[in-house]
Amino acid sequence: MDRIVSWSVLVSVVSHKLFILIDLLIITGHYSKMGDSCGSNGHDAVTRVLFCGPYWPASTNYTKEYLQNYPFIQVDEVGLEQVPDVIQNYHLCVVKNRRIDSDIIAKATQMKIIMQYGVGLEGVDINAATEHKIKVARIPGSTTGNAVSCAEMAIYLAMGVLRKQKEMDTAVNRKDLGVPVGETLFGKTILILGFGAIGVEVAKRLRPFGVKVLATKRNWSSDTLPCDVDEMVDKKGGSENMYEFAGEADIVITCMALNNETVGIVDHKFISSMKKGSYLINIARGRLLDYNAVFNHLKSGHLAGLGIDVAWMEPFDPEDPILKFPNVIITPHVAGVTEYSYRTMAKSVGETALQLHSGEPFTEIEFVN
Repeated sequence: MDRIVSWSVLVSVVSHKLFILIDLLIITGHYSKMGDSCGSNGHDAVTRVLFCGPYWPASTNYTKEYLQNYPFIQVDEVGLEQVPDVIQNYHLCVVKNRRIDSDIIAKATQMKIIMQYGVGLEGVDINAATEHKIKVARIPGSTTGNAVSCAEMAIYLAMGVLRKQKEMDTAVNRKDLGVPVGETLFGKTILILGFGAIGVEVAKRLRPFGVKVLATKRNWSSDTLPCDVDEMVDKKGGSENMYEFAGEADIVITCMALNNETVGIVDHKFISSMKKGSYLINIARGRLLDYNAVFNHLKSGHLAGLGIDVAWMEPFDPEDPILKFPNVIITPHVAGVTEYSYRTMAKSVGETALQLHSGEPFTEIEFVN
């Protein structure tokens, strides 16, 4: 009888220790309850996340912080040129400003998801990713604070060019007072090109300034539009109305996505349609604007000012002639870079990595293929 009791106790102790060991392995990523190490990637029970390039460093740092208690998720940042050499080792890729073309995608033999730390996916060959059974995703700007942050930057730049920021800096250095004479947002007509998540947030914030808002959008019947859109926008139109609206606007703010249809859409014809003495603001993508057209209209005085957070080539050349104009303000692609938006997007990337590892449904991202 004593031997039976002792054997029972021994079995109980061993079983208890075995369950503790299994739990430990689950925590460290070396065992999966689903019978598949590392969820769907099956690579040494570690899910590997690749951040491309050194720019926007907070994106990598905040994501690492979010995942610091999950040793089975590895987050690495590599130089832009090194991405093709290492991409085969990773399961999730955050592209930032690295072009991910078909040649690179063909090397990504373990990749499950290619995503952006934000919304813009113009640098990803989505068709090639689809052919290689890789999902491509963005983080919806309306849920992370990215759209709010970009909208605030649009107003910051608009006020900067209206109040002549560069000339104010010069006046401070010269110990001048009372110059320059700037302009107010009050009473202005503002055209928002592209009434998506960012455009909506821009319109919301413009209303208290006492302005008239015009906006263009491909489809105004979209379910994503707020119910009070008619209170935010005085005049709505499509792409066929943009030249007409440009002729009415004192300020044009570009909020469009960049694609084959919108590259260079703000060209000579469009800027010529704008009022003489009007202002141009871009917080979307640099190549929406035709460089030569913008430069020539600044030089002629047709454009009274330019405020841009994005440039034609990034990082932008600080010696570029367009920056020599006293009525041009540029910021280093930081419209969406705020503590609020970046912490929220770090959570989205972190949760996506954890869900990929466990095989659970994805809840933080929006797939485009």
